[in-house]
Amino acid sequence: MRRDNWLIHQLPVGMTDDDFLVRYLTIFQRLADTVIEQVDQMSLMFDPDVAPDSMVRTMAQWLGVDWVDSSLEDRRQREIVRRYAELIQWRGTHRGLQLLLELLTDGPVEVRDTGGVFAEGEAPGGPAHVRIDVGTSGWNRPDDLVRIVLSEVPASVTLDMWIGNEHVWPPSVDASATPGQLPVAQATADTGQVTPDA
Repeated sequence: MRRDNWLIHQLPVGMTDDDFLVRYLTIFQRLADTVIEQVDQMSLMFDPDVAPDSMVRTMAQWLGVDWVDSSLEDRRQREIVRRYAELIQWRGTHRGLQLLLELLTDGPVEVRDTGGVFAEGEAPGGPAHVRIDVGTSGWNRPDDLVRIVLSEVPASVTLDMWIGNEHVWPPSVDASATPGQLPVAQATADTGQVTPDA
């Protein structure tokens, strides 16, 4: 905690007896106080709980989150930035995708994948595949939710996504599989699209 007269207090004892000098330096102390208060509060500018709204959206962009909608309520925007900052270390993993979808949909989420650590020669053939089942798209439009998920899944991984009973990705896959069922995925050589085994 600074003294009220922190600048005057630094003067040699004899100079503090000069009333004009003390009043003159008080002007500069008051100017400096405003700058020092801004510096003291700088750390709060990077706390999503108390930062101004515009700064919260700027922090989201720094984290690579371009989907924070300014029309969302303030509490929701701050929660997205805070929680995404925590889960970014898990980006591209099963756990990261699960946490992100829980944040985005506020509903039941099931993520299953064919990835893992396998002994030499025991890895399944074909690209890794992720099956996502969410109860609802939450505050997102379904196409926005798909776009967000696609940006989080590694490029080499194929994806099959359901929202409720609606198969939303990929659009070219036969949606005859039932929700919750993880199809054995194979990528066709020419398009890379996922087609379930018959």
